[in-house]
Amino acid sequence: MAKGKSVGFVPTMGSLHEGHRFLFKTAREENEVVVASIFVNPTQFAPNEDFNNYPRDFENDVRKLEEAGVDILFAPEAFSMYPEGFTTAVKVKGLSDKLCGAFRPGHFDGVATVVCKLFNLVMPTRAYFGQKDFQQSQVIRCMIKDLNLGIECIVCSTVRDLDGLAMSSRNSYLSNAERQAATVIFKSLQVAAAMIKNGTAPLDVARNIRSEIEAEPLVTEVQYAGVYNPETLEDWTADAKTNLLAVAVKIGNTRLIDNVIVEL
Repeated sequence: MAKGKSVGFVPTMGSLHEGHRFLFKTAREENEVVVASIFVNPTQFAPNEDFNNYPRDFENDVRKLEEAGVDILFAPEAFSMYPEGFTTAVKVKGLSDKLCGAFRPGHFDGVATVVCKLFNLVMPTRAYFGQKDFQQSQVIRCMIKDLNLGIECIVCSTVRDLDGLAMSSRNSYLSNAERQAATVIFKSLQVAAAMIKNGTAPLDVARNIRSEIEAEPLVTEVQYAGVYNPETLEDWTADAKTNLLAVAVKIGNTRLIDNVIVEL
């Protein structure tokens, strides 16, 4: 079907939402064939994480893919992706150990490995990811470049609910009260973006993000909150032209991430 045609690929773990729909729409506009995958990848979950409870709704996902005009669904089983005796892993050094990687050791090794395998199986022209998972997209871009995969990595804007909360499959874990509390994440990033534009020092901006989020009673942990170099993911300590404002927060037992990019 795709021979000689451009192929847009959207890898997902299912539980599809409006953020995914935007990726499918963009891929549809830019390619002759659109492929989506649904695979809840076990190698990117630590033993104490939510692999077994991760939301799964395959029949509803298939309906959404059909409505979005996706041509091909690839939904492999774990045993076919990781057959007995599988011992290979892809590691992107440096980028994988910062931000989320510092709190989820091995996570991005699992991501890079499964995405590399999916790329080899689908052989897309372009692959589409959401900006909410900014670190993931940077890891994948680096892998594509270093391994000469010849795939264009497209990062699409984060899709948000009306109150600003970034669309995420894990939002389904939140109670009504936690869902309301989660709006503090984007609000703090909006305030931080204005501070950056007004010339506030990055370290002061970082402290303000953290203090605003920690003031919400239902926040149980702020894993990181700051101003970062979008290329290296290192902390910015001085004024810069391009700024990644990023946070990882636990509300109740649910871990949520978000970010905005501020260009000066």
